[in-house]
Amino acid sequence: MLSNCRDAMDNSPIIAAIKDMTGLEKCLTCDSQVIFILFGDICNISDIVDKVKSAGKTAMVHIDLINGLSGKEIAVDFIQKFTRADGIITTKPALIKRARELELSTILRFFVIDSMAYSSIEKQLRSVKPDYIEILPALMPKVVSHICRSCLHLFHQSGCVVSVNYD
Repeated sequence: MLSNCRDAMDNSPIIAAIKDMTGLEKCLTCDSQVIFILFGDICNISDIVDKVKSAGKTAMVHIDLINGLSGKEIAVDFIQKFTRADGIITTKPALIKRARELELSTILRFFVIDSMAYSSIEKQLRSVKPDYIEILPALMPKVVSHICRSCLHLFHQSGCVVSVNYD
């Protein structure tokens, strides 16, 4: 599953992010092969993921935004056991670690809102080793460029999502 997800991520210059059922229906026929699922709850997330997967697309669930799930590692177990998601998106390093143990693809989302958040990025990357990172707000090209240069040995930029290379 990890290599299929990596191929889809690496070959998707545009990634659809859906936040409601209307977006879900539109993404099923869009060109994007990777779908970020930014909504749902424990009762419907499996159905949402199934629709995305049935359309032949890679499903990445933003686990922090799923109502009814906690910020604990057991939430990752739930996603892995009860959905066909290819991976998770989260702001929580502990959930990245658990997802990697379960062989799910991972995206660690950073909100770079101040110098403290900015200075912690490299430490967190070394600690949890996500497959990709997402840096928000997205309209920060100078910051993204600086992070790419200063941590070049750790990752390479792939659009707004940054791919991490540990080899």
